Parts: sequence; C-alpha cells; structure tokens
Amino acid sequence: MKKLKIGDLEKIRDNVRRTAGLRQEKSRAKMTVHMGTCGIAAGARDILTVLMKEIETAEIDDVIVTTSGCAGLCSREPMATVEITGEAPVKYVDLSAEKIKAILDGHVMKGEILKKYALAIGSERTH
Repeated sequence: MKKLKIGDLEKIRDNVRRTAGLRQEKSRAKMTVHMGTCGIAAGARDILTVLMKEIETAEIDDVIVTTSGCAGLCSREPMATVEITGEAPVKYVDLSAEKIKAILDGHVMKGEILKKYALAIGSERTH
C-alpha cells in the first residue's frame, strides 16, 4: 500500500468537505449523465470526463454530478439531465464535449436553458 503524503491528505479532506456539503443539500444543481450501454457506446464516458474536468477547473462546488442507466432513447445518446433547484429538469441529447461545456456554462451557471440541445423540459412523472 502506498504511503500517504500531506498533500494527499489535504486532497482527501477537501473532497470530503465538498461532497459533504452536496449531501447536505447545499447544491444548487444536479447534472446526470445517462450511462446505459447505449450511452456508453455513444460516448457518455467522454461526456462525463469532460464535465468533471470543467467543474474541477472552474472550482465549482455546488453542482452534483451523477450517473444513471438508460433513459430509453438510445438513438439520442449521449444524454444528460440538468436539474436546477426549484426548476423543471431539462434533458439534453446528442451531446458532444462542446455541447456539455456550453450546457454547464449557459444553463447551470447562467440559468439559460439551451433549447437547441434540449429534447424535453419537465418531468415525466405524473404526480
């Protein structure tokens, strides 16, 4: 087992602090990348990697990034859903690295839904 250094411990501490705040519902948004077999085959892993890197680079600490299984629209993968606290969720489709960056900046950071990339606004729940 590798010995931990002070810098390693500081990274662990910072990560725990950041994720603890998210678990305590201090986040303002959640981004879900759909990672079913079809999504992965269409490039969802690359979308997730780009998204995580952008969030880390910009030091955004109030956005949860998560994954889910298939959303049922294989032909429109890769897909992601953005949920801003207090607003209807938005499902984005046919994603690329450039599109997910634009969605993070435009929708999550500035509150502007990017309708040109959106498939649906709202929840499929009926209650």
